[in-house]
Amino acid sequence: MIILTKTKKPIGITNGKFHPCPNSPNCVSTQSIDEKHKIDPIKYTTSLEEAKNKILKIIDSLKRTRIITDSENYIHIEFRTALFRFVDDVEFYFDDSEKFIHFRSAARLGYSDMGVNRKRMENITSLFLSEN
Repeated sequence: MIILTKTKKPIGITNGKFHPCPNSPNCVSTQSIDEKHKIDPIKYTTSLEEAKNKILKIIDSLKRTRIITDSENYIHIEFRTALFRFVDDVEFYFDDSEKFIHFRSAARLGYSDMGVNRKRMENITSLFLSEN
């Protein structure tokens, strides 16, 4: 599944893999091989459905979000930044065989995001791990 955004940046997964982060520092991904973009995936022990519902509940509690795609093991969400309303694309891929939630969060525009994408995903990870 590949989707092109208005800026023609590819979104989606192919064979369980996200598109790589660009060279700019405004993207993080659990599947990145370089340290500046790398972030750890979320481990889950429940069913895929329970893990996905937990992520959706967290997303629903956050401001300025819009779910674009919600399929069996993949979610694509648009986040708008508070100040300038820039759009960031956040993707989740649920690898049920390994029990990992992989994710990618990237700004659509610009070069630097001042660490917003990394902070967002660290917050979502923290919320996921702290909820019962």
